[in-house]
Amino acid sequence: RKTRWGIIGTGGIAEGFATDLQLLDDAELVAVGSRKQASADAFGDRFNIPHRHASYAALANDAKVDVVYIATPHSLHCENTLLCLNAGKHVLCEKPFAMHAHEAELMINTARAKKLFLMEAMWTRFIPLVVKLRHMLNQNAIGEVRMLQADFCFTAPFDPKGRLFNSALGGGALLDIGVYPISLASMIFGPPERMTGMAHIGDSGVDEQNAILMGYSGGRIATLYSSTRTDSPIEAVIMGSKGSIRLHRLMHHPERMTITTQSETEKVIHMPIDGYGYGYQAEEVMACIRAGKTESTIMPLNETLTIIKTMDALREQWGLRYPADKARDGFSLH
Repeated sequence: RKTRWGIIGTGGIAEGFATDLQLLDDAELVAVGSRKQASADAFGDRFNIPHRHASYAALANDAKVDVVYIATPHSLHCENTLLCLNAGKHVLCEKPFAMHAHEAELMINTARAKKLFLMEAMWTRFIPLVVKLRHMLNQNAIGEVRMLQADFCFTAPFDPKGRLFNSALGGGALLDIGVYPISLASMIFGPPERMTGMAHIGDSGVDEQNAILMGYSGGRIATLYSSTRTDSPIEAVIMGSKGSIRLHRLMHHPERMTITTQSETEKVIHMPIDGYGYGYQAEEVMACIRAGKTESTIMPLNETLTIIKTMDALREQWGLRYPADKARDGFSLH
């Protein structure tokens, strides 16, 4: 039978995910949960969803739901994930997976104890061109990969109460968009051996732009940038001993890349995306659940935890603190 999905949250990313689920023959969106009945009903009307819930708990406890996609603000990811896991639901949780490593560990340990599927919704990993990129790197298409440069920056109007600038909601460039270059570096190089960074902390107390330098074994290096107050190409360049690969705009869901070799020949690969591109990660979730797997080998939980720890370490360097840092016993930023 079809995999029955529920969505917690009714914002823009929830709309994109719901739209793309309609492209999948083996997926059925059966329920939505919001904090207000009116929001749940409006979302349900738009996507023809039969079950509309006025609380997240009601959605989590809906017996007709197999797996829940969590599309709430960053600061609610842990709470909402635990709610669904404790109700016996598989979970796909939006990035950033959690506010800090202690939350991530609670989520992962709960999923493993209950033998339920859990994955960070790092949709970039499943975009066709990125799947092709991994294959090319595994085939040494540009020789030994030595360096990475990646940026994700855009200019947003300053709104201290808005999601991007509100500390209580986990605002700032690092958690919202900086996680994309960091995750790409992790996919290519693994965890960094050393790193340093610099950030500008804005008036609302979150990072408005940052630059990160990561070092890996064998002298490999990644330079990463993210900002909510500056424009950039939103590209990534992977540099190897025999050539380079450029992921063109937008690097977090690219459709085009250029491979340049030492002979100065260029080859452009274009792979279009179905819908917005969220459906590919949903396909991975459903395939894993049907195979009895509790996590994805493409976006494994241990790697997600390492990425969260990397961002924790950067925040500690920058003195970037969130209210959520004080909400969990045993975690603090000094």
